[in-house]
Amino acid sequence: MEFNVKSDPHGQHLPIADPGKALLYFIDTPQVELFSGTPIVKIALDGAWVGANHGDSYFFLSVEPGEHHLCASWQSSVPSEQQVALNSLIVEAGKTYYFRTRVTGDYRVGYSLDLAKTNSDEALLLIARSPYSISRAKK
Repeated sequence: MEFNVKSDPHGQHLPIADPGKALLYFIDTPQVELFSGTPIVKIALDGAWVGANHGDSYFFLSVEPGEHHLCASWQSSVPSEQQVALNSLIVEAGKTYYFRTRVTGDYRVGYSLDLAKTNSDEALLLIARSPYSISRAKK
């Protein structure tokens, strides 16, 4: 699945979790610019694509408590050493979790994608500087 992504600099920055659920944030901070521009990084939760970021941006989801499996992949025709990154976590109701994606490298050594949990201090700073990402699956 591929996404169309646009940014809303006035989007929701700090929502409140739905009762009985947790919030997951995905913040993209690419370290490279490809010849075709900044890559779109899409996120899957438990095997289903749920959204995407393009450039320095973020989005969030409200999720049920329990164990969840995450996958990040980037939309690009550029070959890379690692176009998929995986992570997992166990979430508790009422809590907020932050994940950061980053595409790094260059054309000489290749590109790679990272999906890592980050602390709330760094995440809130990045969110304050970034537009909210609105993604829609391409038809």
